[in-house]
Amino acid sequence: MKTKKELKVAYKQMKPLMGVYQIKNQKNNRMLIEGSTDINAKFNRHRMELNFGNHRLKALQKDWKEFGEENFSFEVISELETKDELNVDYKEEVKILEQMTIEELDIDPSNRYNYDIFHIKKSL
Repeated sequence: MKTKKELKVAYKQMKPLMGVYQIKNQKNNRMLIEGSTDINAKFNRHRMELNFGNHRLKALQKDWKEFGEENFSFEVISELETKDELNVDYKEEVKILEQMTIEELDIDPSNRYNYDIFHIKKSL
């Protein structure tokens, strides 16, 4: 059995799953594509907000309520590997990977749940 100190060291060495993920509505194929430096935490946050009925994306929340959780999939599309270098800006790396993934998938904007208005307000 590990000591508290050993558990702390092991926890600090853990690296979260980073990259781009999608939440896909299996009924209408609409999806949210987003990048994160901690995908598992984001999945948990989305599920919690959707289940409590207070998700920021009203269209996603509406569809979640209409179709139910069982009709949505949470999938990792692309992983970002950690680097041995110091001072890597993983947030920027994830943002670039997200944009590349969106361009590569070439999904009709009407088929995506979109944060654009939210991001614009947040950046002002």
